Formats: sequence, C-alpha cells, structure tokens
Amino acid sequence: MKKSILTAWILCSAVVVVCAEIPQGYYNDAIGKSGKTLQTTLAKIINHSDPGYDALWSIYESTDRRDDGKVWDMYSNSSNFTFGSDQCGNYGGEGDCYNREHSIPKSWRGGTKYSDVHIVVPTDGYVNNRRSNYPFGEVGSSSYVSDNSFSKLGTCVTSGYSGTVFEPNDE
Repeated sequence: MKKSILTAWILCSAVVVVCAEIPQGYYNDAIGKSGKTLQTTLAKIINHSDPGYDALWSIYESTDRRDDGKVWDMYSNSSNFTFGSDQCGNYGGEGDCYNREHSIPKSWRGGTKYSDVHIVVPTDGYVNNRRSNYPFGEVGSSSYVSDNSFSKLGTCVTSGYSGTVFEPNDE
C-alpha cells in the first residue's frame, strides 16, 4: 500500500513539474532590457488586462475569501467582514469596514498598476489608515498595535534602515 501511494505521488509530482515549466523562449524579448522598457516588455509578454479598481471588490470574493466565507484581512485578525456590505466608507476603529490597500504605496512605484490584485489587497480600513505609506519592516518599539497584536507600527529594528515601519502579522 505504501509503495503504491509513493509511486502515485512521484508520478503526480513529475506531471506538475513538467506542466509548470516556462515555455522555451517565453521571456526572450525581455533579455537585456531594464527599467521602464523591461516593464513594458514584460507587460506585453504576460498580456495582463487591468480589470479596473472598482472590479477588485468582486475579485476579492474568490481571491481573498476565508474558509468561513468572510473577507481575509491582511492587517487584522479581529475583523469579520462580509463581502459587499462591509466595504469602507467611514470608520471609527478596527473592525468597522475593509478597504483596498496598495501593499506597495502608489507614490513609490509609478506606472499604471493601480488595480493589480497581487499588490492591492483587502485590509481593515482603520489599521490601513494607521499604516499610511510606511514601508513594511520588523518593529522593535511600537507606537501602535492592532487588536490581538496582529499588526504593529513603530521603529524599525532592521540594521541599515532607521525610521517608522509597519509590520503585518507573519501569517
């Protein structure tokens, strides 16, 4: 029995490896390019279509759904947001509503990736406001801690950088 399970696992793994390979020559047009030219070339290769910023709300229903059907929140574990009805407008504290957070602040990167679902994620509106546009980092001394110490804002402990950073939970 164990031998047949092992054999099946090996065969499935081999199929996954073969199917997951990048097609030969796929990135050839990007070789030797850098900066904006590289970014433009990769966008053409990938052929990504921008769904639009407003479409993210419905996309999150399949990309950021917890097992219980609620919104997976990157910054808070005390939230219990329902898709559609708990989108942010106004908030007074953690758990009031969720919004769309650019994990890489728009002001840092330029370009048109305003609605890229890979970097724009659902987060608690209040905690996101506390994050502001601070970089991610490991916090030593906290000036703000979210419920259950899930996320923190404070002084960076990483050598080579001094300043305020935001630390989401490792989860």
